[in-house]
Amino acid sequence: MSKHLRLLGFVEGISMLLLLFVAMPIKYYGDNPEPVRWVGMIHGLLFLLFVFSATLVAHEESWNKRRLFLTYVASTIPFGPFVFDKKIFP
Repeated sequence: MSKHLRLLGFVEGISMLLLLFVAMPIKYYGDNPEPVRWVGMIHGLLFLLFVFSATLVAHEESWNKRRLFLTYVASTIPFGPFVFDKKIFP
């Protein structure tokens, strides 16, 4: 199950980077809010799925609270899922 969570974290991290570095500039410099609407919705769904999945994995694998907290924090920081990957999934 951790492998699936790791993959989901990677995809969620990519969606955040797409939102911040592709969709947002298109919105503000290209005067087109449509990409933010779609990428933002997809990212939001992936984020919720990641948090839910992390909670399930933490329960199933008896993670301590610190590890679960780091997982949550990593999912909210740009590049976080990539930086914390080795710390969260040793």
